Amino acid sequence: MIWLLRHGDAEDGSDDAARRLTEKGERQADWAGRALRALGVELEACLTSPKLRALETARISCGQLDFDLEPEVEDALAGGGLEIDALAGGRGEIMLVGHEPDLSDAIAAASGARVKLKKGGLAALDGRRLHVLARPLELERIAGWRRGLAS
Repeated sequence: MIWLLRHGDAEDGSDDAARRLTEKGERQADWAGRALRALGVELEACLTSPKLRALETARISCGQLDFDLEPEVEDALAGGGLEIDALAGGRGEIMLVGHEPDLSDAIAAASGARVKLKKGGLAALDGRRLHVLARPLELERIAGWRRGLAS
């Protein structure tokens, strides 16, 4: 399974690589990690764009898992096209944290599904099939945050 996570909501700024997550973006990253944990996902690797907002998203999300997983910076996720099979090949269950339109384009190339991954949204490809597509609100619900259900 290849999980694709779009970075959370980020600050505006002229230095694109240095844009940080907003509080909303931090919550979105947290929900993604908690949702992955609730789904019992056991990632073997997390690759992230070097852009700060993606790196922060990866660190926050991976920090919610029940096992230690340090995100690895991968320049190929910085933007400008994405070959997910080349990045994920042979690594087992993996998460790629990056940007649009690269993630949605990669989903289309792999599965034929035409989607637009929202900021903080998560998708999963199982072979050539789009297995999961979740917006941040759905991730929040999976994570159990509604009505104070999560710790």
